[in-house]
Amino acid sequence: MWTPIDEILPDLRAGKMALLVDEREGGEGALCFAAERVTPQAVNFLAAHARALVCVALTEGRMRHLGIPLLAAPSGSGKPAFGASIEARHGVTTGISAADRARTIAVTVADGAGPGDLAMPGHVFPVQVQRGGVLAQMRHPEGAVDLMRLAGLKPAAVFCTVLCEDGAVAGIDDLTALAAAHGIKMATLAQLAAYRLRSELLVERTLEADFTSANGATYRAIVYRNAVDRHEHVALVKGVLRATDPVLVRVHSQCLTGDVFGSERCDCGDQLHRAMELIESVGQGVIVYMHQEGRGIGLANKIRAYALQDRGRDTVEANLELGFEEDLRDYGIGAQILRDLGVRHVRLLTNNPRKVRGLEAYGVDVVERLPLEVPARSGNIAYLRTKQQKLGHLFSGLKLIS
Repeated sequence: MWTPIDEILPDLRAGKMALLVDEREGGEGALCFAAERVTPQAVNFLAAHARALVCVALTEGRMRHLGIPLLAAPSGSGKPAFGASIEARHGVTTGISAADRARTIAVTVADGAGPGDLAMPGHVFPVQVQRGGVLAQMRHPEGAVDLMRLAGLKPAAVFCTVLCEDGAVAGIDDLTALAAAHGIKMATLAQLAAYRLRSELLVERTLEADFTSANGATYRAIVYRNAVDRHEHVALVKGVLRATDPVLVRVHSQCLTGDVFGSERCDCGDQLHRAMELIESVGQGVIVYMHQEGRGIGLANKIRAYALQDRGRDTVEANLELGFEEDLRDYGIGAQILRDLGVRHVRLLTNNPRKVRGLEAYGVDVVERLPLEVPARSGNIAYLRTKQQKLGHLFSGLKLIS
């Protein structure tokens, strides 16, 4: 059903459409094509078969250049950033026909076009995409513009959410039928994000230095900056790494409360220290310390989750009640850091099968999973049981230490 991204790009260059699907939203899909390839026939197809608003996704720079003001949107809402509706100032009649809307869209990407070439309000709805594309915001507008960039086209895309004839949002079966009937290739936003993480270099080394830990072990600390959101991550390297060797690796998500302050709500700090001990014992290995606090929800939301846990929720229930998935972490950036270090084959220190699958999805060869079990404490035994029962973490036993 899903088409490899490489096979979609030639279609986009030829002016054809693609169908992007957000599996997280129950399979909501949007038809998209290159704004610079717009035709009245393509706009009419969207009106007839997709049925929702015909929108044009533009970068922040292009929106500013054209003088399109943003409409207010709730901060942090995750909703698309719509601009004022637009119309071509010249070459249109009422603005609503397929030909008129195609003309308006063509103006948004025309070389030399400026604010004087557009009138507001109009019948085309611009959306400003977030810098970083789907890696920063997993949405249809960002995905559509990412596809155009990858195809070597201007970073602007026409897109329209697909509705059924009764006005309901189309589901996977409806989208599949539409694509099959018209020879349109389909891909998911997650598939596009994975493609970008495999094909683009999105981390850069910013500095490195040797340091000695509290237990006397010496590491090479290498700081990486993520080009998508500018977050910084650290790789602690022990010994000489060879691409042909399976390297002992711990990919560890930042946990300020556990790693630094010794919180007994989790096992993060104990796991980090144990991983360092194991790497020191063999004289070679890597700890990739990722800036993704609280399974990706951030420090403030993690503290909010703590408050919910104090009222009886477990760690998964708290995340869901706050409106997040049970685990938002992504391992693509970690995989890129390992690739930059020349590490191709890893012996992974983890109890989490999702981490194994996550790294393998980005091309890391996990030759062995090694358990990283630490004694449970009275404050985290329920937390560990939740990880085991609801998140599938693998433990040989959960014995409470005195």
